[in-house]
This record gives sequence, C-alpha cells and structure tokens, in this order.
Amino acid sequence: MLKLVFTGVWICAVSLGSVYFSIQHASAPVETDAEQQRRASQEYVSGELITVPVITDGAVQGYFLTKLSFSVDKAKARALDVPLKQSVTNALYDILVGQKLINVADTSNFDLANFKTAVKDGLNKQLRGEVIFEVLVEQLEYLSKADVARIANAANEKQRRPVPIVDKNGQTAHDQLPESEKRAAAAGQ
Repeated sequence: MLKLVFTGVWICAVSLGSVYFSIQHASAPVETDAEQQRRASQEYVSGELITVPVITDGAVQGYFLTKLSFSVDKAKARALDVPLKQSVTNALYDILVGQKLINVADTSNFDLANFKTAVKDGLNKQLRGEVIFEVLVEQLEYLSKADVARIANAANEKQRRPVPIVDKNGQTAHDQLPESEKRAAAAGQ
C-alpha cells in the first residue's frame, strides 16, 4: 500500500515539474523589427462581393461570384487618389477578366495559392506600389449562364447554390478576416 502512495506522489511530482519547466523555457516566436513594423502599419479591408463575367468565344458563359478581402498598408491606402475599395474593384475586373486565372471547364489545375499571389501582384501593379500585403479569398464560386437563367425564370423551382471552386489540392476559398478586424470594418461602414 505504501508503495502505491509513493508511486502516486512520484508521478504527480514529475508531472508538475515537467509542466513548470516547459512553461519556463517556452518562448514566444521571435518577430523581426521589420515584421513588427509591417504588422503595425497594416489593416484588414473587407472587400465587396463582385460578379465577374466569364467570356469565351465572344459570349458570356457564366459568372464568378467572388469576395476578396485584403491586408493593406494603412498609409499607402489613405494616400490613394481613389478610395481603396473602388480602386480594388476596378483592378479586379481588369485582372480577372483580362487574365485566364481560372479555367472553368477544368478546375483540376486551379491552385488557390497561385490565384492569391496573382491577384496580389496584379493589384499592387495597378495601384503602383506595395499597398496589398495579403489577399484573403472569402468566396469564389461559379454560376453558369444556364444556372442564372433557371434562377431568373423559375420562382417555384428549388434554387441551387453556386458551386464552390475547388483547387487541385482540394482546398476551397473560405478565408476570413480576424474577428477584431471584422468589428472594425463594420464600424467603419
């Protein structure tokens, strides 16, 4: 019986000691000064839901529904001649309509990470500077022309939801703004 009590005390002491030492020796990730400055100068901007037509052979084949949000440089965003949301929406139409970033017929080669990078680089090029740090894809879906016609003509028919676009790695776009940034964006509108 005494052996069992000593074993229990020994296990408790070892457990408490290991927790104590792990807390004492754990350290937060080290951020460089450049990373701290970038975080201090950035803010999240919630984008608008936009509809981009997919044009093939001179005719509209369907529509992309996309909602993108951005991590931006505060000072550079305020220095723009046109407000950021309007500038970004205009630039997105140029990027998404002008470039074939997504092949709707074959989405097996679609790469979400490359899409985000292409949009970020295109936006920064159009805004003439490193204004956008990160692109968050909250929604990226496709509606064919037939789906739009069916929805418009059939009030009693069960509506189908847009089809989420899945990239070659099986990921769908579902990025979200940090909770504190959502509240700040909602208060600013």
